[in-house]
Amino acid sequence: MAGQARRSDAGGSRNRALGEARRAGILAWLEEEGSARVRVLAEAFDVSEVTLRQDLEKLEADGHIVREHGGAFLKSMTQQVRAIALQHQGNMPAKQRIGRAAAALANDGETIILDSGSTTTEVAQALIGRRDMTVITNALNIALMLGAEPGFDVHMTGGHFKAPTLSLSGERSADYFRGLFVQKLFLATAAIDLDAGLTYPALSDIPVKRAMIDAAAQVVLVADSSKIGARSFSALGGIELVHLLITDDGIRDEDRSAIEAVGVQVHIA
Repeated sequence: MAGQARRSDAGGSRNRALGEARRAGILAWLEEEGSARVRVLAEAFDVSEVTLRQDLEKLEADGHIVREHGGAFLKSMTQQVRAIALQHQGNMPAKQRIGRAAAALANDGETIILDSGSTTTEVAQALIGRRDMTVITNALNIALMLGAEPGFDVHMTGGHFKAPTLSLSGERSADYFRGLFVQKLFLATAAIDLDAGLTYPALSDIPVKRAMIDAAAQVVLVADSSKIGARSFSALGGIELVHLLITDDGIRDEDRSAIEAVGVQVHIA
């Protein structure tokens, strides 16, 4: 009986841990997409709709989301969009240093792509004052920031609007980059895993990132060190897709060596 109780306790602990990890993934999805249907989330996380609804109930009770018929949306979404604010604002001092280092690589007269995200927003901020630069972006906040500056010719993709990231995503956004050629892409990522590669919370970003990479002569990944060693929901591909990683001094020596071993330059901002 005691052995059965121990096994039952162990099984319960595993189930609780799996549930917590799944709810963290669901929240990351909603922080990226803004909203989602129960059916889509249940299929993505390979659970029943009943289990998924229980997860949403817990996330709502914790104050993260608001449930609606057939789905849920991020609680802070409306206020963020009205303020043109991004969801992810952690590690900002490191992101600002990374942004300045990345902007120093862009030259007047070039055509560049700026991906959406808080770190690429810092790249855009550091570019203010440049001249004769063409910027293509899927980020509404970056377009508003640079579109009002003299010396910038700003182009936006089409696609599905994602409120938490103030970005346009999906196949229509990806189609915009087909047949284009730019000097540099400043690419964002949610996580960098040395086995899984570059990963993102939602599937809709993957075709956009791939199309951006195909259009660029040089791919510069901008990511603070907290993202290295983490893994998100969907994989874009290996770290070798990029030419240069700009990060901060929090990167571990062994991770830097492993990244450089596949031919990616690492620059510490």
